[in-house]
Amino acid sequence: MTATGPQGQGQGQGQGVFGNPGLLAAGAAGFASAVAALWAMRGLPLGTGLFWIASFPLFAAGLGFGPASAIAASLLATLLVALAGGGFAAVIFLALFGMPAPLLVLAALRGGKVTLSLPLALLGLWPLFVLMVASATLGGGEGLEASMRAAMEMALTRLGMPAPEAVVAELVRVKAGAIGFWGALALLANAAAAIGFLARRGLLMVPKPDWSAVRLPGWYPLLPAAALGLFLAAPAGGDAVSLSALLILLVPLFLQGLAGVHARLRGRKGRLPMLVGFYVLLVVFLQVMGPGLVGLGLYDQFQRRAAPRQS
Repeated sequence: MTATGPQGQGQGQGQGVFGNPGLLAAGAAGFASAVAALWAMRGLPLGTGLFWIASFPLFAAGLGFGPASAIAASLLATLLVALAGGGFAAVIFLALFGMPAPLLVLAALRGGKVTLSLPLALLGLWPLFVLMVASATLGGGEGLEASMRAAMEMALTRLGMPAPEAVVAELVRVKAGAIGFWGALALLANAAAAIGFLARRGLLMVPKPDWSAVRLPGWYPLLPAAALGLFLAAPAGGDAVSLSALLILLVPLFLQGLAGVHARLRGRKGRLPMLVGFYVLLVVFLQVMGPGLVGLGLYDQFQRRAAPRQS
Protein backbone atom coordinates (compact mmCIF):
# COMPACT_ATOMS: atom_id res chain seq x y z
CA MET A 1 0.00 0.00 0.00
CA THR A 2 1.41 3.43 -0.87
CA ALA A 3 0.90 6.68 0.96
CA THR A 4 -1.23 8.07 -1.84
CA GLY A 5 -3.41 5.04 -2.48
CA PRO A 6 -7.16 5.18 -2.59
CA GLN A 7 -7.52 4.06 1.02
CA GLY A 8 -5.25 6.81 2.24
CA GLN A 9 -7.18 9.38 0.25
CA GLY A 10 -10.49 8.19 1.58
CA GLN A 11 -9.31 8.36 5.16
CA GLY A 12 -8.13 11.93 4.67
CA GLN A 13 -11.42 13.20 3.25
CA GLY A 14 -13.65 15.06 5.64
CA GLN A 15 -11.02 15.27 8.38
CA GLY A 16 -9.58 18.67 7.48
CA VAL A 17 -5.92 19.59 7.26
CA PHE A 18 -4.87 17.23 10.07
CA GLY A 19 -6.46 14.30 8.26
CA ASN A 20 -4.52 14.90 5.03
CA PRO A 21 -1.27 12.88 5.05
CA GLY A 22 0.19 14.89 2.17
CA LEU A 23 -0.28 18.22 3.95
CA LEU A 24 1.03 16.83 7.23
CA ALA A 25 4.10 15.48 5.45
CA ALA A 26 4.60 18.83 3.71
CA GLY A 27 4.40 20.69 7.02
CA ALA A 28 6.87 18.39 8.76
CA ALA A 29 9.23 18.41 5.76
CA GLY A 30 9.12 22.18 5.36
CA PHE A 31 9.85 22.73 9.03
CA ALA A 32 12.71 20.19 9.07
CA SER A 33 14.28 21.62 5.91
CA ALA A 34 14.13 25.19 7.24
CA VAL A 35 15.67 24.16 10.56
CA ALA A 36 18.55 22.38 8.79
CA ALA A 37 19.27 25.41 6.60
CA LEU A 38 18.94 27.98 9.39
CA TRP A 39 21.09 25.86 11.72
CA ALA A 40 23.93 26.18 9.22
CA MET A 41 23.28 29.84 8.42
CA ARG A 42 23.55 30.70 12.11
CA GLY A 43 26.95 29.00 12.30
CA LEU A 44 25.86 26.35 14.81
CA PRO A 45 27.81 23.08 15.32
CA LEU A 46 27.52 20.50 12.52
CA GLY A 47 25.87 23.19 10.42
CA THR A 48 27.70 22.35 7.19
CA GLY A 49 26.44 18.77 7.21
CA LEU A 50 22.89 19.81 8.03
CA PHE A 51 22.92 22.46 5.33
CA TRP A 52 23.63 19.96 2.56
CA ILE A 53 20.85 17.59 3.68
CA ALA A 54 18.24 20.35 3.78
CA SER A 55 16.64 19.02 0.59
CA PHE A 56 16.14 15.50 1.98
CA PRO A 57 12.80 16.30 3.70
CA LEU A 58 11.54 17.98 0.52
CA PHE A 59 12.36 14.91 -1.57
CA ALA A 60 10.84 12.61 1.05
CA ALA A 61 7.56 14.54 1.05
CA GLY A 62 7.37 14.65 -2.75
CA LEU A 63 8.34 11.04 -3.45
CA GLY A 64 6.11 9.72 -0.70
CA PHE A 65 3.04 11.90 -1.11
CA GLY A 66 3.29 13.51 -4.54
CA PRO A 67 4.76 16.66 -6.13
CA ALA A 68 2.18 18.90 -4.43
CA SER A 69 3.60 17.92 -1.04
CA ALA A 70 7.12 18.81 -2.19
CA ILE A 71 5.93 22.19 -3.47
CA ALA A 72 4.03 22.96 -0.25
CA ALA A 73 7.01 21.88 1.86
CA SER A 74 9.33 24.10 -0.17
CA LEU A 75 7.03 27.11 0.17
CA LEU A 76 6.77 26.64 3.94
CA ALA A 77 10.53 26.18 4.33
CA THR A 78 11.27 29.26 2.25
CA LEU A 79 8.84 31.34 4.31
CA LEU A 80 10.41 30.17 7.57
CA VAL A 81 13.94 30.86 6.29
CA ALA A 82 12.88 34.33 5.12
CA LEU A 83 11.28 35.15 8.48
CA ALA A 84 14.21 33.93 10.54
CA GLY A 85 17.16 34.60 8.23
CA GLY A 86 16.10 37.41 5.91
CA GLY A 87 15.57 37.75 2.19
CA PHE A 88 19.11 36.87 1.09
CA ALA A 89 19.01 33.62 3.08
CA ALA A 90 15.68 32.76 1.46
CA VAL A 91 17.15 33.37 -2.02
CA ILE A 92 20.09 31.06 -1.25
CA PHE A 93 17.71 28.40 0.06
CA LEU A 94 15.48 28.68 -3.00
CA ALA A 95 18.41 28.45 -5.42
CA LEU A 96 20.05 25.44 -3.79
CA PHE A 97 17.10 23.45 -2.45
CA GLY A 98 13.69 25.11 -2.46
CA MET A 99 13.15 25.22 -6.21
CA PRO A 100 15.26 22.36 -7.63
CA ALA A 101 13.92 19.67 -5.26
CA PRO A 102 10.22 20.04 -6.25
CA LEU A 103 11.25 20.53 -9.88
CA LEU A 104 13.19 17.25 -9.83
CA VAL A 105 10.24 15.46 -8.19
CA LEU A 106 7.90 16.79 -10.87
CA ALA A 107 10.28 15.64 -13.61
CA ALA A 108 10.84 12.22 -12.04
CA LEU A 109 7.28 11.12 -11.24
CA ARG A 110 5.78 10.29 -14.60
CA GLY A 111 3.71 7.33 -15.74
CA GLY A 112 3.52 5.71 -12.31
CA LYS A 113 7.30 5.29 -11.99
CA VAL A 114 10.49 7.24 -11.35
CA THR A 115 12.10 8.32 -14.64
CA LEU A 116 15.68 9.52 -14.39
CA SER A 117 16.57 10.96 -17.80
CA LEU A 118 15.14 14.48 -17.48
CA PRO A 119 15.99 14.83 -13.75
CA LEU A 120 19.62 13.97 -14.55
CA ALA A 121 19.66 16.68 -17.21
CA LEU A 122 18.14 19.14 -14.75
CA LEU A 123 21.13 18.63 -12.44
CA GLY A 124 23.06 20.56 -15.08
CA LEU A 125 20.34 22.85 -16.39
CA TRP A 126 19.20 24.22 -13.03
CA PRO A 127 22.68 25.33 -11.83
CA LEU A 128 23.24 26.84 -15.27
CA PHE A 129 19.99 28.80 -14.93
CA VAL A 130 21.08 30.06 -11.48
CA LEU A 131 24.47 31.07 -12.90
CA MET A 132 22.86 33.03 -15.74
CA VAL A 133 20.43 34.78 -13.38
CA ALA A 134 23.24 35.67 -10.97
CA SER A 135 25.36 36.98 -13.82
CA ALA A 136 22.51 39.12 -15.17
CA THR A 137 21.63 40.40 -11.70
CA LEU A 138 25.21 41.39 -10.92
CA GLY A 139 25.73 43.21 -14.19
CA GLY A 140 27.19 40.52 -16.40
CA GLY A 141 30.27 38.36 -16.22
CA GLU A 142 32.50 41.10 -14.80
CA GLY A 143 30.09 41.78 -11.94
CA LEU A 144 29.79 38.08 -11.14
CA GLU A 145 33.57 37.67 -11.18
CA ALA A 146 33.98 40.69 -8.88
CA SER A 147 31.45 39.29 -6.41
CA MET A 148 33.09 35.86 -6.43
CA ARG A 149 36.51 37.45 -6.02
CA ALA A 150 35.38 39.46 -2.99
CA ALA A 151 33.78 36.36 -1.43
CA MET A 152 36.91 34.28 -2.08
CA GLU A 153 39.25 36.88 -0.59
CA MET A 154 37.02 37.19 2.48
CA ALA A 155 36.91 33.41 2.94
CA LEU A 156 40.71 33.09 2.65
CA THR A 157 41.21 35.97 5.08
CA ARG A 158 38.87 34.39 7.65
CA LEU A 159 40.82 31.14 7.35
CA GLY A 160 44.05 33.01 8.00
CA MET A 161 45.42 32.06 4.60
CA PRO A 162 47.25 34.38 2.19
CA ALA A 163 45.27 35.54 -0.82
CA PRO A 164 47.79 35.99 -3.68
CA GLU A 165 46.27 37.33 -6.87
CA ALA A 166 47.19 34.30 -8.99
CA VAL A 167 45.54 31.87 -6.56
CA VAL A 168 42.40 34.00 -6.16
CA ALA A 169 42.08 34.40 -9.93
CA GLU A 170 42.18 30.64 -10.52
CA LEU A 171 39.72 29.93 -7.72
CA VAL A 172 37.31 32.57 -9.01
CA ARG A 173 37.32 30.97 -12.47
CA VAL A 174 36.02 27.65 -11.13
CA LYS A 175 34.10 28.70 -8.02
CA ALA A 176 30.65 28.89 -9.62
CA GLY A 177 31.25 25.58 -11.37
CA ALA A 178 32.35 23.98 -8.11
CA ILE A 179 29.21 25.22 -6.34
CA GLY A 180 27.09 23.78 -9.14
CA PHE A 181 28.97 20.47 -8.94
CA TRP A 182 28.55 20.03 -5.19
CA GLY A 183 24.98 21.32 -5.29
CA ALA A 184 24.06 18.74 -7.95
CA LEU A 185 25.75 15.96 -5.97
CA ALA A 186 23.90 17.01 -2.83
CA LEU A 187 20.54 16.98 -4.62
CA LEU A 188 21.22 13.57 -6.13
CA ALA A 189 22.42 12.09 -2.84
CA ASN A 190 19.39 13.42 -0.95
CA ALA A 191 16.97 12.16 -3.61
CA ALA A 192 18.56 8.70 -3.51
CA ALA A 193 18.51 8.69 0.29
CA ALA A 194 14.84 9.72 0.33
CA ILE A 195 13.95 6.92 -2.11
CA GLY A 196 15.74 4.35 0.04
CA PHE A 197 14.21 5.72 3.25
CA LEU A 198 10.67 5.61 1.87
CA ALA A 199 11.09 2.23 0.16
CA ARG A 200 12.19 0.54 3.40
CA ARG A 201 9.03 1.82 5.07
CA GLY A 202 6.64 1.02 2.24
CA LEU A 203 5.91 4.71 1.63
CA LEU A 204 7.47 5.15 -1.81
CA MET A 205 4.60 5.84 -4.18
CA VAL A 206 6.41 4.31 -7.21
CA PRO A 207 8.79 1.37 -7.75
CA LYS A 208 12.45 2.00 -6.98
CA PRO A 209 14.38 3.12 -10.07
CA ASP A 210 17.40 1.41 -11.59
CA TRP A 211 20.03 4.10 -11.12
CA SER A 212 22.65 2.34 -13.25
CA ALA A 213 20.34 2.31 -16.32
CA VAL A 214 20.02 6.09 -16.53
CA ARG A 215 20.59 7.80 -19.89
CA LEU A 216 20.52 11.52 -20.58
CA PRO A 217 18.12 12.86 -23.23
CA GLY A 218 19.57 12.61 -26.72
CA TRP A 219 19.80 16.40 -27.06
CA TYR A 220 21.76 17.00 -23.87
CA PRO A 221 25.36 16.51 -25.19
CA LEU A 222 24.78 19.43 -27.55
CA LEU A 223 24.72 21.79 -24.55
CA PRO A 224 28.22 21.15 -23.16
CA ALA A 225 29.51 21.17 -26.74
CA ALA A 226 28.05 24.67 -27.20
CA ALA A 227 29.43 25.75 -23.82
CA LEU A 228 32.88 24.51 -24.86
CA GLY A 229 32.68 26.62 -28.01
CA LEU A 230 31.74 29.72 -25.99
CA PHE A 231 34.58 29.08 -23.55
CA LEU A 232 37.14 28.75 -26.34
CA ALA A 233 35.85 31.97 -27.91
CA ALA A 234 35.89 33.93 -24.64
CA PRO A 235 38.63 36.57 -24.26
CA ALA A 236 41.48 35.90 -21.86
CA GLY A 237 40.60 37.01 -18.35
CA GLY A 238 36.88 37.09 -19.11
CA ASP A 239 36.06 33.41 -19.31
CA ALA A 240 34.93 32.71 -15.72
CA VAL A 241 31.23 32.51 -16.61
CA SER A 242 31.74 30.41 -19.74
CA LEU A 243 34.11 28.05 -17.92
CA SER A 244 31.66 27.68 -15.03
CA ALA A 245 28.83 26.99 -17.48
CA LEU A 246 30.92 24.30 -19.17
CA LEU A 247 31.83 22.64 -15.88
CA ILE A 248 28.20 22.73 -14.70
CA LEU A 249 26.91 21.15 -17.92
CA LEU A 250 29.47 18.35 -17.65
CA VAL A 251 28.14 17.28 -14.23
CA PRO A 252 25.28 15.10 -15.62
CA LEU A 253 27.74 13.34 -17.93
CA PHE A 254 30.01 12.78 -14.94
CA LEU A 255 27.09 11.27 -13.02
CA GLN A 256 26.17 9.11 -16.01
CA GLY A 257 29.76 7.87 -15.99
CA LEU A 258 29.35 6.93 -12.32
CA ALA A 259 26.19 5.02 -13.22
CA GLY A 260 28.19 3.22 -15.90
CA VAL A 261 30.76 2.09 -13.34
CA HIS A 262 27.99 0.68 -11.14
CA ALA A 263 26.42 -1.08 -14.13
CA ARG A 264 29.70 -2.72 -15.11
CA LEU A 265 30.33 -4.00 -11.58
CA ARG A 266 26.82 -5.41 -11.14
CA GLY A 267 26.84 -9.10 -10.26
CA ARG A 268 30.60 -9.32 -9.84
CA LYS A 269 32.25 -10.92 -6.82
CA GLY A 270 33.75 -8.33 -4.54
CA ARG A 271 31.57 -5.59 -5.99
CA LEU A 272 31.30 -3.65 -2.71
CA PRO A 273 35.07 -3.52 -1.97
CA MET A 274 35.72 -2.51 -5.58
CA LEU A 275 33.19 0.32 -5.34
CA VAL A 276 34.68 1.50 -2.04
CA GLY A 277 38.16 1.52 -3.58
CA PHE A 278 36.85 3.31 -6.66
CA TYR A 279 35.25 6.11 -4.64
CA VAL A 280 38.36 6.53 -2.49
CA LEU A 281 40.43 6.95 -5.65
CA LEU A 282 37.80 9.29 -7.07
CA VAL A 283 37.99 11.59 -4.05
CA VAL A 284 41.80 11.59 -4.02
CA PHE A 285 42.29 11.91 -7.79
CA LEU A 286 39.14 13.78 -8.81
CA GLN A 287 40.98 16.00 -11.30
CA VAL A 288 42.19 12.92 -13.16
CA MET A 289 39.23 10.57 -12.80
CA GLY A 290 36.59 13.27 -13.30
CA PRO A 291 37.32 13.78 -17.01
CA GLY A 292 37.53 10.01 -17.42
CA LEU A 293 34.03 9.60 -16.00
CA VAL A 294 32.74 12.34 -18.30
CA GLY A 295 34.23 10.38 -21.20
CA LEU A 296 32.60 7.18 -19.96
CA GLY A 297 29.29 9.01 -19.72
CA LEU A 298 29.64 10.16 -23.33
CA TYR A 299 30.55 6.65 -24.42
CA ASP A 300 27.46 5.20 -22.76
CA GLN A 301 25.33 7.94 -24.27
CA PHE A 302 26.35 7.29 -27.87
CA GLN A 303 27.73 3.74 -28.04
CA ARG A 304 25.43 1.75 -25.79
CA ARG A 305 22.03 2.58 -27.26
CA ALA A 306 20.95 -1.04 -26.92
CA ALA A 307 21.22 -0.79 -23.13
CA PRO A 308 18.03 -0.16 -21.07
CA ARG A 309 17.17 3.49 -21.25
CA GLN A 310 15.22 5.75 -18.86
CA SER A 311 13.06 8.06 -20.98
